[in-house]
Amino acid sequence: MKFGVITFPGSNCDDDMRYVLRDILGQDVTTLWHKDTDLQGVDCVVLPGGFSYGDYLRSGAIARFSPIMTEVIKHCSNGGYAFGVCNGFQILCEAGLLPGALLHNNNQRFICKNVLLKPVSNSAPITQHLDKNKAYSIPIAHGEGRFHAEAADIEKIEGNDQVLFRYCDEDLLTNADSNPNGSINNIAGVCSDNKRVMGMMPHPERAADGVLGNEDGKALFESFLNLVNH
Repeated sequence: MKFGVITFPGSNCDDDMRYVLRDILGQDVTTLWHKDTDLQGVDCVVLPGGFSYGDYLRSGAIARFSPIMTEVIKHCSNGGYAFGVCNGFQILCEAGLLPGALLHNNNQRFICKNVLLKPVSNSAPITQHLDKNKAYSIPIAHGEGRFHAEAADIEKIEGNDQVLFRYCDEDLLTNADSNPNGSINNIAGVCSDNKRVMGMMPHPERAADGVLGNEDGKALFESFLNLVNH
């Protein structure tokens, strides 16, 4: 499978993402620049974490208008895969490719720590092959990660199996104590109606190499690859 990782001005997780996809998982990976107008035939566009355009206005609000996003929107409209992490998730929401929005954390502070995630969706590629009885340890690093959507949208997201992950504790309980940023329904990631556009605030690429002492994030990528390659 061919992945294209976009670099926006201010991206700082693009090299991490390329390293995991190429060197850890052995995939074909190319670099896409925010001013490109050609996706180079990639199967999955990856929007990495960082602080695109300095997070001015709202996180992702300016990057959403980068030239390459016109092609990303076309790609997704034609059934192509896209995956956004942290700032990439914010950009996908700003572009209308994913429902909801990411607001300032409820404590108004930047949060950087490991959290536990409960896989939810049974039909999305990134969660379908994960153990639903396991809490996955994945790091977060964001100031605007509080997922929010209108009540009708939340009802649709929940009913259509579009919730990818919820913040949880070691016993898989989802409550205020296990919610790091105040996200509605403890939602840590969502996907599109057709399950091909996926976004999450936690960083699986930062937990995918044995040298780091945590490979829980690797399982997410393997779930995606197992589904789309078979």
